[in-house]
Amino acid sequence: MKSKLNREEILDSIHGNVQDRNMIKHMLATESIMRALARKLGEDEEEWGITGLIHDIDVELVEGDMSSHGRLGSDLARELGANGTMAHAILCHNEAHDVPRETKLDKALFCADPLSGLITAAALVRPDKLGGLTSKSVMKRFHEKSFAAGVDREQVAQCQKIGLELEEFMSLGIEAMKGIASELGL
Repeated sequence: MKSKLNREEILDSIHGNVQDRNMIKHMLATESIMRALARKLGEDEEEWGITGLIHDIDVELVEGDMSSHGRLGSDLARELGANGTMAHAILCHNEAHDVPRETKLDKALFCADPLSGLITAAALVRPDKLGGLTSKSVMKRFHEKSFAAGVDREQVAQCQKIGLELEEFMSLGIEAMKGIASELGL
């Protein structure tokens, strides 16, 4: 079922609910990766992109209560025009809810979410930021457990459940984020 999505209204809502500029950049990065994944997999780019954009809209509203994160976000997403499929992906991107990831969208959001953080961390330690970043250099960092320690490597590797090998997924994510590098400050 098609959703009535207005990206500007969604961005306004995000800016009203999320004060942390880096979290907003994370949401924009996740949107760019999700749009690229949709193009690659022949899915609805708007639906996938908006799902990535809005997935953490509730992160400050739940005040650190990770057992609520995703539930409130799913409800807010519906209020902003997201369909049930999008709302489900937002809900199940937080493993605390123990909601199975069933659709390709569910699985894509789950692995794209931490990938944006890994790529951002890899870009921040380079003088040219995203400019010269390659999947090979991110793969090297991927295997350094102390680098971007908060990134769940197993979660990123779930890209195989949507038919992508890890290095291909990283390359797609890097190229997507390069497309909005100025918005990301990278």
